[in-house]
Amino acid sequence: MKLSAIILAAGQGTRMRSRRAKVLHTIGSVPMLTHVINAASSLDLNQLVLVYGHDGKEVQSAIDDANLCWVHQQEQLGTGHAVQQAMSEVDDDAMVLVLYGDTPLIQAQTLSALIDLAGDGLALLTTNLDKPSGYGRIVRNAGGVVESIVEHKDATIEQLEIEEVNTGILAVSAGRLKGWLAKIDNKNAQKEYYLTDIVALAAKDKVEVKALICTDSDEVMGINDRRQQAAAERVFQRREVEKQMMAGVTMLHPETVAINGTLACGADVVIGQSVIFNGNVNIGDNVTIGPFCVINESTIGVDVQIQSHSVIDNASIGEDCRIGPFSRIRPETKLADRVHVGNFVEVKKSSVESGSKINHLSYIGDSVVGSGVNIGAGTITCNYDGANKFQTTIEDNAFIGSDTQLVAPVTIGAGATIAAGSTITRNVDAGVLELSRVAQKTVKNWKRPRKK
Repeated sequence: MKLSAIILAAGQGTRMRSRRAKVLHTIGSVPMLTHVINAASSLDLNQLVLVYGHDGKEVQSAIDDANLCWVHQQEQLGTGHAVQQAMSEVDDDAMVLVLYGDTPLIQAQTLSALIDLAGDGLALLTTNLDKPSGYGRIVRNAGGVVESIVEHKDATIEQLEIEEVNTGILAVSAGRLKGWLAKIDNKNAQKEYYLTDIVALAAKDKVEVKALICTDSDEVMGINDRRQQAAAERVFQRREVEKQMMAGVTMLHPETVAINGTLACGADVVIGQSVIFNGNVNIGDNVTIGPFCVINESTIGVDVQIQSHSVIDNASIGEDCRIGPFSRIRPETKLADRVHVGNFVEVKKSSVESGSKINHLSYIGDSVVGSGVNIGAGTITCNYDGANKFQTTIEDNAFIGSDTQLVAPVTIGAGATIAAGSTITRNVDAGVLELSRVAQKTVKNWKRPRKK
């Protein structure tokens, strides 16, 4: 049987108090709608239909997926009306899976089980909540068969005591669904066309209504405000961190780590408190990452030590390097093996070859640094003249003394030594000692200025 998924994403989300469409607010730095699309796309789908409405252009531009069929719900008249707009795109012989763009924690395996349960009938995904305020209640007969769903605002006092609630997610044949949608009305407290009304119509038609109870209620958590968004974020991050721990990663304070993207770790990786990963990050064996580090879109080689409060952004770190504490490795930087980058050092768009050291308080930008180079404290590559960037080249085994300024474009030859406190404005030959200093002098009887 063909499988069509319909994702409802037309709501305004006024409780988010935002100019942005609700479904574009993020979980794990990804729009919540994208999480739902990814879960649906992992199934054997023939068709994925997205019903959009509020801020439709913004939603369409943010979700770049050529496989989506977009359907506009011009007036938001309820979930039944929203699904009705999409049904013209769906074949009668298809199985329809209805999803919601603000339920980002749903898992593909749960959806697959729901589809299997539906057969030629109707299958609902439900869950049990201790305090189910606002949710539609699942009404069963004495034999435990689902008879209807009653929305919270339309429920009786007795029905409000029911703890099994509707998640809104369901699977049903398209032909049956089209017939039932034609029969629903808006005679309710909200004056909306409820998709849930098809349950009573199914029971009336003697079509078996089955319910799959989702034991993890977090999975079907809907997001309507910032508190719920924060709660969903915590669940998402817990899942991601637990995956890493099950794969062998040591998390010293797992509840504080954030993984926003794809993290691949080798064996015996240790991650400290409050580390944040963004984008695609690959980490080799025996890597230790200290607390309060941020790593974005980077590759870390084996046996690397990254000490606390370091930032690595779109960079490549070779084997057996030592980074930090308080280092910043900026985009397009490539460190070869056994490179040391120490405290309060910033490296930007530079390559540093094996065994070189930049240990203290330096800025290396737009540079090519050879192997075995020692760069002293306070060294700056002056790569910017106010309009253009220029390159500094430091060849193998050069020694750059402390408090040196290398005014690019400039090349320091192999094995050259730059004396501390020098400002270098022209190329330096290999193997020489180069220095640039004003002669020291003493001014006697000098007095400091005083405030008037």
